[in-house]
Amino acid sequence: MSLISRIPHEFYKLFTSKYTEYYMAFLVAIYDAMEQSYSVLGLTEKECRSVMNEKIASAAILWDGENYDEEGVFLTRSNMASVCLKHFEEWGWLKQDYDETLNSYVVTFPEYSQMYVELFARLFDESDSQERESVLAIYSHLYTYSVDTEKNNEILKSALNVSKRLVRMLVNMQDGMREYFDELSRQKDFKGIQDVLVKEINNSDSRKYAILTTTDSFYRYKEAVKELIVKNLDENEARRRKKEQELAALEPETPAFVRCSRAIGLCDEAADIMFRIERQSDVIERRYNKLIEQKTVFAGRAAARIRYIMQEGADSDDRTTAFVSLLNRSSRKEEILESLSERIRISARYQLMCQERLYSRKTSGKEEFVPRAVEHEEQDGTGGMDSFVLKPLYTRREIDRFRRKNEKDGVFRVTADTVQSVEDLEKLFFVWQDVTETAEGRGEISLGEDQENGSGFRYSALEIHGMD
Repeated sequence: MSLISRIPHEFYKLFTSKYTEYYMAFLVAIYDAMEQSYSVLGLTEKECRSVMNEKIASAAILWDGENYDEEGVFLTRSNMASVCLKHFEEWGWLKQDYDETLNSYVVTFPEYSQMYVELFARLFDESDSQERESVLAIYSHLYTYSVDTEKNNEILKSALNVSKRLVRMLVNMQDGMREYFDELSRQKDFKGIQDVLVKEINNSDSRKYAILTTTDSFYRYKEAVKELIVKNLDENEARRRKKEQELAALEPETPAFVRCSRAIGLCDEAADIMFRIERQSDVIERRYNKLIEQKTVFAGRAAARIRYIMQEGADSDDRTTAFVSLLNRSSRKEEILESLSERIRISARYQLMCQERLYSRKTSGKEEFVPRAVEHEEQDGTGGMDSFVLKPLYTRREIDRFRRKNEKDGVFRVTADTVQSVEDLEKLFFVWQDVTETAEGRGEISLGEDQENGSGFRYSALEIHGMD
């Protein structure tokens, strides 16, 4: 008789109740207490009610007039444990037996109920499976198989199961990251973005991701897993060829022949499992790299969203802030404002009264247009060149320091290594300008060929003798 046929119909009422979460927590607490108990038969009903009362004391339940269960029983803090225990026994989650020695009823978990409660415990425990679902666990199984003298294929099956669970975990982490992408795109202010980032950092997937990238040493053990797979495959193939040679020398239908044939079959099974582990390892690597890429993109989008809010302002029903921001970046700002003022009659702020003048009546008329002739300004021969002279952007001390840096034995010499930045190029020009304006025959200036360094700066070689 299968387990599913033993489940009573009322068993599923737990999942349709508004107190489902509390029921699950009570069952997990009773299951944990039963595992720690020394009793062989189970816990008494009194002990079960005591365990549930401890959970009720720590649970945040609103005790108001709406606390009626599915059977119409009014729940209070004092009777909730008894009512829930009665439901568990009637629905088939707990099995009740009378113990004559204790002179009381004891409860135990049926096999089908035990499977559900263990699942509830895993759902409540976020740290579950962090050690099992890792590349390190796969490496441990493969290494154990390589040193095992019996070459038990169950070890390889465990490694394959761990690799499948790791793939599913990475898939779930990718799906969770996509949900955070959608939630981030819906945020309209800094507070919402902060909440999304905090939830993403503190969730269980992020902790598992941290284990994969640090404790688990993913890339290190990934290569070790591949090396162990190749090593085990080679040893398995050598073992298979040896068994085939032994099989050829044995008589059919003998016990030795049967054992040798079974050993060859186990070698074939082991090779198939290891090939499947290798394929799963490739899938794990691709999923892992994709997850890292998603993490990077998520961080970039969060930063972009923050920059957008800083530039555009928080979205709200009033779009004035966004309109002003767009208007400031438009090249037709004046034209738009003028057209807008003509349509909605926007006027300047009333400023006829101020601290500098008394009240004066505002005239509505505009000044009459009077054409004026173009006036030509006379300029001397040297005045027009002032705009082409570089204004000093550096202090005299900075320019002298640059000059002494490139001066040797009283000669300022410009080479391909002199200019390494735009600032050096400007300082070189100031040195040349200073010497040409104030030399008055005291220094000798000579120009050489053009120089071009690796940074792309091009300038003429220059030597100045007798600057001091």
